[in-house]
Order: sequence, then structure tokens, then C-alpha cells
Amino acid sequence: MRRLMRTRTRAGAVVLAALAAGCTVQPDERGTSAGGPPGDGGTVLAVKLDNVRPARPHTGLDAADVVYAEQVETGLSRLMAVYASRVPPAIGPVRSARETDLELLRQFDRPVLAFSGAQSKLLPLIAGAPVRALPPDEATDDAYYRDDGRVAPHDLFVRPEALKATPRAGALESTGFRFGPRPAGGTPETHRTVSFPSASFTFDWVEYEGRWRITMDGERARAADGKELGASTVVVQYVKVRPSRFHDRSGNVSPFTETVGEGKARVLRDGRAYEARWERPSPEDGTAFTTPDGKRLPFAKGQVWVVFAKA
Repeated sequence: MRRLMRTRTRAGAVVLAALAAGCTVQPDERGTSAGGPPGDGGTVLAVKLDNVRPARPHTGLDAADVVYAEQVETGLSRLMAVYASRVPPAIGPVRSARETDLELLRQFDRPVLAFSGAQSKLLPLIAGAPVRALPPDEATDDAYYRDDGRVAPHDLFVRPEALKATPRAGALESTGFRFGPRPAGGTPETHRTVSFPSASFTFDWVEYEGRWRITMDGERARAADGKELGASTVVVQYVKVRPSRFHDRSGNVSPFTETVGEGKARVLRDGRAYEARWERPSPEDGTAFTTPDGKRLPFAKGQVWVVFAKA
């Protein structure tokens, strides 16, 4: 697996110092943020999304290149949508970040992270992480808005254009993902459910659509315009989920999903299931998915869903 070499520029240090001080980073003379010029092959926009029933349907989720599903307090789920190829006019509902997100995002080069906030003890870690953190109090006044048709706290949305994020499709290379024709082998599979203690994801292969329809907590997943959500590739990545040192306002411990290391995975594409291994030696590395004989396992072109299941 290709090792990602991170070069920390003086400008990048300016960003982290400004975030730690609670300041707003001003654009440099080239019209880009001090975090580095856009189009250097690394930038993605990551948005943390609410995923309880009142938060659905999501806006802009169907445009994401990758959707990560992770476990949060009391066994519920939240999503992190990553945009590299294109961004929609609005995305939401936006919710708070977790420690898991910081480790997961280190495989990208200076990602922009949109989120509603975080508990106070986590804020210093976010400020020191190699991300361009843009919650509402760090973004421009028009970046976030409340939807009057939604009930709080499921009513916060973000306008990516106002964040001045510049996603680049090539940034997905840093994840270790590879795309290509269907590999040999695998077994026929048209239905798969992954369960958290208080949430579930079901994927059903629809041959004539060439994708996996998505059901969350027993309800068919749809976009805000009513269209059904679907994925070209589904990755069930078996990981260690342990308690972290953080908790929510009610005192519930926040779980930490370990995405560095190695383990088993099940990759669904083209109506077939492939047993796989995943490996990510360090936070700066992408995640390599391989067949049992060590060959890279390509994904189908299109949206990828990665569900972190407890090993």
C-alpha cells in the first residue's frame, strides 16, 4: 500500500494556530485559504450528518463519493459524507464531531470538516488535527442555516460553496480505494444487514439498477427529493469499537472506532460478496482492501458505503 507522505507547510501551521486561538483564517493573496492551494490533489469536504429517524431524509447525501457509517452513544449511528467529485448546493442535517472522525480523516490531505460542534474537551484535539475545521462559529455567516421545516436539533444545514471547499476527485486515492472491473471469485449475494445496538443498515442488490438499495432502521433511505439512495459498493469493515474518554451531555460514553490496524471485511459489489482483509498501518496511511491471496480488491465505480461493524 502506498504510504502517504505529509509535508507540513508553514501555511498549514498558520491554520492550526489560528484554529487553536479561535481565529478566522484569512485567504492568502492567491485567493485560497492558508491551508494550501486547492487542486493539489488532496482536498475533500467531509460533513458529519445526523442519522436518527427525525433527521431523515438527508439532503445532499446522494452526491457523496463515500459515506461512512459509525456507531455513537447508546448504539445509534451517524454518518460522515465525503465529497471529492462534486458538491451539492446544501448538505444536512449537520451534527457534532467525534474523536473517531479525526483518526478516520487523517488518510486525506487537509480535508475540510463541516460539523455542528463538539464537546469542549474534544475541541483542542480538533484544533490540533490536520483538518480544516469549519463549524458554524468558524465559517462565514451564510455557510450554515436552519431549516424551518425541521425540528431542532435536526435542522442545521451547510452550504458547501460558502465554505470555499474545493474537493478533488483524485483525493480518494489517499484512502487506498481502487476502482475497476469486477474481480473473479466472490459468492452471489443480494441481501446484507449490519446491526448496531440501536441501529441497522440493510443493503439489497437491484440488478436492473446496478446498485444496492439502502434501508436504515427498517426504513427505505431516500434523498430529500424522494429518490431512493443506493450504493455501487458496500464495505462491511470489521473493527474494534471501544469506549473513549469522552461522553455526551447525558453522560453516555462516546465509542471510539479503531480504523488503524487490520482485520476482516466483506465487500459487496455487482450482486456478489467478497471476503477481504483491510490494513491501515498508521493514521497517515490509506486503507488497503485485499483478497485472501493478497491481491487488491477493486470497487465498482460510484458511491461507496463503508459500515464499521464491531469485530
